[in-house]
Amino acid sequence: MSIRTARLEDATDIATLLLATRKACMPYAPLAHSDQDVRQWVRDVLLPSGGVNVLRDGDHVLGFVATRSQPGEAWIDQLYVHAGQLRRGVGSRLLLHVLAHLPGPICLYCFQANRGARAFYERHGFEAVAFSDGSTNEERCPDVLYVLP
Repeated sequence: MSIRTARLEDATDIATLLLATRKACMPYAPLAHSDQDVRQWVRDVLLPSGGVNVLRDGDHVLGFVATRSQPGEAWIDQLYVHAGQLRRGVGSRLLLHVLAHLPGPICLYCFQANRGARAFYERHGFEAVAFSDGSTNEERCPDVLYVLP
């Protein structure tokens, strides 16, 4: 397995993984966009914006993480692991990779109902600092703001 900066040719694999993982692991948070729109967003917005890394095992993308930095903080905007690879270290490898390169504090949002992801981030030192009713996210699902000081 190896982690590298995502390339445009990874767009199909990343979008496929994102869509499949959302459908398998987050049925409480229906996508706000069509599959086609998500694929286009990955190709035309997410990848060109930079800050995306993939963990590959040969020809297979097992997970990806998207980050951004701004003065005074950094954000993890996306971290998805193939549903068949959960609890096998893929997410930890991706997270530790970006933590080694991002300035602190590091922030992220997670759905409150995503107990597995919340436990994952808390194991890695993130602290829940704010809870919302979801009115500010596209899915309208209650979320939690995590910060790693």
